[in-house]
This record gives sequence, structure tokens and C-alpha cells, in this order.
Amino acid sequence: MAEQDKTQNPAQPQLSVEIDDVTAQGMYCNLAFITHSEQEFVMDFMFLSPQAPKAKVRSRIITSPKHAKRFLTALADNLSKYENRFGAIPLEMPPQGNPPTGLFN
Repeated sequence: MAEQDKTQNPAQPQLSVEIDDVTAQGMYCNLAFITHSEQEFVMDFMFLSPQAPKAKVRSRIITSPKHAKRFLTALADNLSKYENRFGAIPLEMPPQGNPPTGLFN
């Protein structure tokens, strides 16, 4: 019977992921601009320092529409699990005249 289960539900292939020390440290970002064309989505992640008139792009991710949608689904799933465990995350829009500090497109 165990042999039959393997045929009907083959094991998922294992993915090996490597990360260098600098990348593993991560990069804090508090602002993102997202744009798209027919073929790709471009996500620029930035850090906007308080009282600074300019934000610096720290990372640019370019991906296909299908991967962008998978990312959206995975992020929504993780946010739902987070809120179930820690409570709702309040969203507040910045006061008029202040620079944005969030995700915008």
C-alpha cells in the first residue's frame, strides 16, 4: 500500500537555497514603488529617512506577472497568519503634505 501511495502522490522535489552573509542580513525598507508593463512588474524598495527629501532605492525586483501574482498570494497568506496570531495590522494614510511612507503604485 505504501508503494501505491508513492505513485499517486510523488514526493515534492527538494529545493536547495544558498544565501551569502550580506544578503542574509536583509535590508530595511519603508517605501516601495511598483510599476508594470505587459511583460513584467518592477518593484523598487526604498528607505525614506525622517526629514529627508529624498529616498534611496535599496533593491529593485523585476518579475513576470505570474510570479508577481504568486508573490501577492503568498504575502496575503502570511499576513493573514500574522494577524490571526498577533491581531489586525492598522493601516494609516500619511497626513496631507507629509512624504509617503508605505507602498504606492
